[in-house]
Formats: sequence, structure tokens, C-alpha cells
Amino acid sequence: MIKSFKAMVVAALLALAPFGVHADNHKGAIEEVLVILSSDSLQTQGMAMVLSNTMAQQGAKVNVLLCDKAGDLALKSYEAPALKPKDVTPGQMLRGLLKQGGEAKVCALYLPNSEYSKDDLIDGVGVAMPPEMAGQMLNPKMRTFTF
Repeated sequence: MIKSFKAMVVAALLALAPFGVHADNHKGAIEEVLVILSSDSLQTQGMAMVLSNTMAQQGAKVNVLLCDKAGDLALKSYEAPALKPKDVTPGQMLRGLLKQGGEAKVCALYLPNSEYSKDDLIDGVGVAMPPEMAGQMLNPKMRTFTF
């Protein structure tokens, strides 16, 4: 009876092992990610930036593509209500990501279809070119997340 109990415990631990491995081993699996953010929802923008910053802190190189209203996060004149619990805006979180080595670009259609120019973008934010972005999206070593 003790032998079968030990066997059940060992089986249970082995069954749970993959979950522990994935939870503790962030590095090595995905080294670079692409986050495509186009939502105009403040909370969705905030969560995309929280997760982007967290992935960067866990060792991933984070590339962000900002499209449509989300492109506004990259503007020098960006203003939005701060989100709890940290009382920061998605734009402030984007700036923090850039300081960690993340990269951000606005969609190629953002500036030509707005009243803004490259001069209105914060330092470190560029304009995405479709061939480069398509290459990142097709790269099997890069995971893409959309918000």
C-alpha cells in the first residue's frame, strides 16, 4: 500500500513538472516578440504595455507596432488618465519600455492619415515599413501578440 502511494505521489509530481518548467523557465524559449497595438481602449493599451514591459524584464527583446489610435501613445503631446494601481498612463509605460531597450514604431499609415509628423513622435519611436514588419510577423522565432 505504501508502495502504491509513493507511486501516485511520483506520478502526480511528474504530471505537474511541465507546468513548473514553463513557469520558471522564461529565458530561451522566446527571445524576441512583436506586440501590435491598435486598440483605442485605455485599459487594453495599458495591459499591452504592462505585458510588454514584463516580457522585457524577463529577458525578451520587445518590438511594439502602434497603429490607429494607439499611435497616439508615441506622441510628445500624449495625455491620458493614469491607470491604477501604479497611476501611470500607457504612454508612460511605453517610455519605460524604450528605456529598457524595447523598440516602438508607428504604423506606416499612422502619420500620413493624421495631423502629425515624425517631429511629433517621442525620441526613439520610428515609422514602421511594411517589408520589415512582415518579416518580423513571418519570423518563426518571434511570437506576435495583438491588442
